[in-house]
Amino acid sequence: MTNDSKTALITGASSGIGVELARIHAERGGDLVLVARRQDRLEALKADLETAHGIRAHLIVKDLARPEAAAEIHDELTSRGVNIDYLINNAGFGYGGFFHEQDWARNEAMIQVNVTALAALMRRFLPEMVARGSGRILNVASMAGFLPGPLQATYYASKAFVVSFSEAIGNELAGTGVTVTALCPGPVDTEFIEKANLRQAKGFARPVAVRGVAEAGYDAMLKGKPVIVPGLVSKLIIHLLLRLTPRRCATAISRAMMAKKT
Repeated sequence: MTNDSKTALITGASSGIGVELARIHAERGGDLVLVARRQDRLEALKADLETAHGIRAHLIVKDLARPEAAAEIHDELTSRGVNIDYLINNAGFGYGGFFHEQDWARNEAMIQVNVTALAALMRRFLPEMVARGSGRILNVASMAGFLPGPLQATYYASKAFVVSFSEAIGNELAGTGVTVTALCPGPVDTEFIEKANLRQAKGFARPVAVRGVAEAGYDAMLKGKPVIVPGLVSKLIIHLLLRLTPRRCATAISRAMMAKKT
């Protein structure tokens, strides 16, 4: 399945992996629907990509922490007559600290953005893809989705949902022409690290470049791969070390990686 003249909807398109995914799709000739909260960044990205690549980019300024957001996005695109060929659920954020000391409202918003909005958007757009017999979904998860995450408990759990949900729905869609891919990178050099207050965490000492991660995810989506873990070291950690390590030890290691550097 190629992306010629395909339209991709990308959430969290104003920064990080979302921006790079938008650039990659535009470079390959596809139109875009860019979704994020920061209108100024979306407008700048739209102008850049339309000028550089001759594609069309639609903007939807929306906060996915609002429960109504997914329905509003779908309704707006339906009213514009825009069909979505690729759904890329990239929006998400983290929040560190002891769960019992954290602000619940922020945790609740994280679950809404990382989990509920992702599932709601899939439920809105999947029937149309299945009816057409074609479509690609890329859900940006994390290596965090494979193990518990003390000091980032809600974030890790939200990414575990994304991995499990993506694999399950992908299996359900076998034979429909629609696929679901979970992108599971390790630490990536984006503003996520600053916002989640992780710059001093041991596990984030050497984040990888965002472009390579976005390219790996995008290409895996086109091929319909269920799960992609970019990078040899990350693959070894997930597919070898974690499978051989007792769960309690894996949790202790995860906790140590979240501790601040001394």
